[in-house]
Order: sequence, then C-alpha cells, then structure tokens
Amino acid sequence: MGKEIETESYILAPDPDAVRLTRGVTGRNQNGEVTEINVVEERPLTIFLNAREIVTAMTIGDYPEYLALGFLRNQGMITDADKVLGVEYDEESEAVVVRTDQRTRFEDKLEKKTRTSGCAVGTVFGDMMEGLEGLTLPSGEVKLSDLYALSAKINRTPSIYLSAGAIHGTVLCEGGRPLVYMEDVGRHNAVDKVAGWMFSEGISPEGKLLYTTGRLTSEMVIKTALMGIPALVSRSGFTAWGVEIAQQVGLTLVGRMRGHRFVCLSGDERLVWDADPASVPEEPRKSGRKGAV
Repeated sequence: MGKEIETESYILAPDPDAVRLTRGVTGRNQNGEVTEINVVEERPLTIFLNAREIVTAMTIGDYPEYLALGFLRNQGMITDADKVLGVEYDEESEAVVVRTDQRTRFEDKLEKKTRTSGCAVGTVFGDMMEGLEGLTLPSGEVKLSDLYALSAKINRTPSIYLSAGAIHGTVLCEGGRPLVYMEDVGRHNAVDKVAGWMFSEGISPEGKLLYTTGRLTSEMVIKTALMGIPALVSRSGFTAWGVEIAQQVGLTLVGRMRGHRFVCLSGDERLVWDADPASVPEEPRKSGRKGAV
C-alpha cells in the first residue's frame, strides 16, 4: 500500500491508538502459537429525542454527539424547521439526548402511529423515502483525478480498520482532499457521524463527495442524498435498489473503485475525464484494505 498518509490534512481523522476503541485479545494462530491482536470494541449507545427513547445502537463509542445528531437528521426525525437546543452525552448511562425547542413532527407522528396500530414499523424508512420527493442535488463535477487521489490517500490513512479490521469507514471529501474520516462497526453509524458533524458545524454539502468502504445499498444512497451530497463512491459493490434510487434522485454513484478501475452506474454526467486510467498503477493484490466489507 505504500507509505502511510499524514493525517494533519484532515479536519477529523481516525486515531488507531485511542483508548477504549480497541483492546488486545490473546489467542492462538493456525500453528498453535500464542498471539495477541487488537479487536474493535462495541458499546451500546441509546439515543433520545427530547423525552422519547428512539434507538439503541452498537457503536465503537467515539463522537456520540455527532452520531446521535446525524442519525436523527438522516432518519428525518429532526429537520431544518426544528431548533436544536443541545446535545448531551452521559458516559455513565451511555445515552445521548438531543433536545429541541419544541416537540418535533416525528414525535407526533410516532405517537399517533403507535397509538393506532400498536407499532411504528415502517415509519422511519417511510419518512426517509418521503424526504426524497422533490429533492434536487447540486450539479457540480467529479474529476477522475480527484477520485484517484482520494482513493490513494484514504486507503493509506492510519485507521482502526488497518490496525484491527472489522469496521467501516466513511469520509467526507472536497475535490481531491479528504476532510472528515469517521469509522464504526456499522457503515450507517459512520455516515451518521459525518452528517452530525456537518449539521453541527453548518457545513454546506455543495461540492462535497462521500467515500465509503461499505456496500452501496439503498439506505446509504438515501442518507447521502438527504445530506444533499451529490456523489457517493465506494471500493465495494452495489445493490440494485441502491442504483435505482441513485438514478431517481440524480446521485453520482461510483463503485468497485480499486486502482485505476471503477464503475459508475448513475450520474455519470458529473464525471470529468481529466485523468488517464492507464497512468494509475494497479492496486497490489495483497492490499491492506479489502473491497467487500
């Protein structure tokens, strides 16, 4: 994979040495030899919206405030019409409370759904799909030179994945520069952390791109579109519904990106062919990052 990339150019980057995110476990290898490896920690995080408990997610435990805020935003539970008064994390109870200035539309809908049918199954996903109606993503352009530069930088950035594996990453990028790199045991958690950071910092989605190590599924496409980001790129592959939704909303969807190879199944009008794929070296067969996570 070559020399590791320095992380100073990132606004936020993984810290493989952070305490509590991984721990050493001793076992035996195929030769019966004693060996110790790092494994990723999983911790429950309960998210509250005002006084209502929404979900308990399994997470590595970093950036809980961004995860909670991004989850609620991406699921359509809080919108631009809701004023967030605060995001409070309690380490002892492993819970985050997102407080708004008044009861949200989602709380009213969820209470009505529960009262009339006894459950709220489908409410959340239905709200996400509803949010795509009339959605217009920024036009902009995606340069091949930037895609190749991002792939090379991100895959050589020190990360928990490279030190312990069993984790997904999502990176917010602009041009050929990766800005914010989040990791978690679930790819949806990683993208929610990015969304929470963007919302908290007031970052515009225009000119941005998301790079993910995970599959390009329907939910990943929906979340990217709801964030207003016009392009989603992955080393991994696609699901048919993910492609279909990307085509419906005009999202540029690039997958199977390894070395000079990639496939764009939606939004290729944004691509600017400013680099010769033949000038990009093949990725070594024995790569530090897999493409099927």
